[in-house]
Amino acid sequence: MGSYLVRRLGLMLLTLFGISVIIFVMLRLAPGNIADILFDAAGFVDPTEKAKIMADLGLDKPLPVQYAQWISGLLQGDLGYSYVSDRPAIREILPRIPITARIAGLAVCFAAVIGIPLGVISAVKQNTRLDYVLRVISLSALSMPNFWLGLLVLMGCVAYFGTIPIYSDAPQSFWHALAIYSVPAAVVGIRSQALILRLTRSSMLEVLRQDYIRTARSKGAPENVVNFHHALKNAVLPVVTVIGLEIAILLGGLVVTETVFNIPGVARFLIEAIRWRDYPIVQNIIMYIAVIVVLVNFTVDMLYAALDPRIKYSD
Repeated sequence: MGSYLVRRLGLMLLTLFGISVIIFVMLRLAPGNIADILFDAAGFVDPTEKAKIMADLGLDKPLPVQYAQWISGLLQGDLGYSYVSDRPAIREILPRIPITARIAGLAVCFAAVIGIPLGVISAVKQNTRLDYVLRVISLSALSMPNFWLGLLVLMGCVAYFGTIPIYSDAPQSFWHALAIYSVPAAVVGIRSQALILRLTRSSMLEVLRQDYIRTARSKGAPENVVNFHHALKNAVLPVVTVIGLEIAILLGGLVVTETVFNIPGVARFLIEAIRWRDYPIVQNIIMYIAVIVVLVNFTVDMLYAALDPRIKYSD
């Protein structure tokens, strides 16, 4: 187990290094930079002034030097300064992380709490009317774009309640925050819930055909014990993988939802930074998302051993 952890941590560091190089190079390959955007917007054409701005921002240095400075600052907790606001990048990014994390966490909880039980029910009631209804609902949820569903929710709230559930002021209490974030989280979680439902159903159908399930039933075990203890315990492994991936995807994939509901989260801020070629903001946010994805995958691998005792990591 110890050697496996060392190898796994080494692979994580190598992956993050590769991602950091790709992020840095791809940003610099994109046409234009912050100096070009500022000069185009203001109508300036003086190359001397433009060169001075690029020197002040460090854009005139060789790319390896810029990369080394970024990684060195990243390891020391110094993310540089935003080109647009001239504030430390960490002060621009840090307040937005909890907002996106709350929405993503609520969405995943909503998806798991609803999707897993409905998936089990759909598998147990295979080819019944209830199974067909749940499958149609799940397919419909997978087919609906989040932005379209979010707009429908906003129009429905206006029509029935006379108000719009969008972010206006910072929440003052836990319940206030729950009320603000629950609506966008539910909108985002609809797709994840449908995905988890269908995956749970497929995995449960495969497990329910195993010999040990038939043996448990022949010994007179209650149906609920067979379904939720014996079958679900072994069928949940692929579901855990999907839940982990959904957490990672949602942290960077809430752009449209945060825009529709006027939520100042990381995803929406990332799009604004990309538009302005704000390199310190863009590359640090994308790196943050990459770190989350890698850590979630590592956590899922560790959970496999805890959930399934048949899995052993040999030294």
